[in-house]
Amino acid sequence: MPRHVAIIMDGNGRWAQLRGMPRIEGHRRGVDTVRMVCEACTELKIKVLTLYCLSSENWKRPQQEIDFLMELFKQYLIEERDLIMKQDLKLQVIGRKHRLPADVLSEMQTTLQLSANNQGTKLQLAVDYGGRDEIAQAAQAIAQGVQDGRLQIDAIDEQCVSDHLFTAGQPDVDLMIRTGGEMRVSNFLLWQLSYAELWVTETCWPEFSREDFDAALNGFAARDRRFGGIKTSNLGDV
Repeated sequence: MPRHVAIIMDGNGRWAQLRGMPRIEGHRRGVDTVRMVCEACTELKIKVLTLYCLSSENWKRPQQEIDFLMELFKQYLIEERDLIMKQDLKLQVIGRKHRLPADVLSEMQTTLQLSANNQGTKLQLAVDYGGRDEIAQAAQAIAQGVQDGRLQIDAIDEQCVSDHLFTAGQPDVDLMIRTGGEMRVSNFLLWQLSYAELWVTETCWPEFSREDFDAALNGFAARDRRFGGIKTSNLGDV
């Protein structure tokens, strides 16, 4: 079972448009899928679930869609509080949170505080997030530490960088799922995905089912994760 599952929830708008609906209806339906995946991770005791909710590039979308996404996020933070507590989920939000509307930030802070002591799956929402931006911010923090004398240059290694990321203290991503069929990582958790197994499906996020999620987990379980090495039994083939 993977410790950390990350999901790019793609295909909401396309799913809606193919059915003659406005794009925003796809985002609305996608909330049901979020609920299903959270329940599955709780049941399976997966340590971290990271969902790519809004990239730093998504601000380029039509203002009407952005406004709807912000309102939908706020509604989620309010309406799912009881379920978050019931499932013992610990909410975390990563990204440039300060750029979100004030009312969204207020509801987010309330839900974060409410779930702060929960011990179950960490539900990590990437909002206004970009992987390159995260690494750049980590580099700035490390440089500041060197300048202040708190950090020696020869102490800067992979662990040091990991400790300065938004995901400090968490296991790296074991399984990255992308719905909607696109074959790219889209600036998502670039450092943390280094050894992740990738599972892409043509199924769009609003229709992604528990069966689809289980298929991804089964696919992960069947893979041989060598992290750059080889099995001892294969040495004779070198």
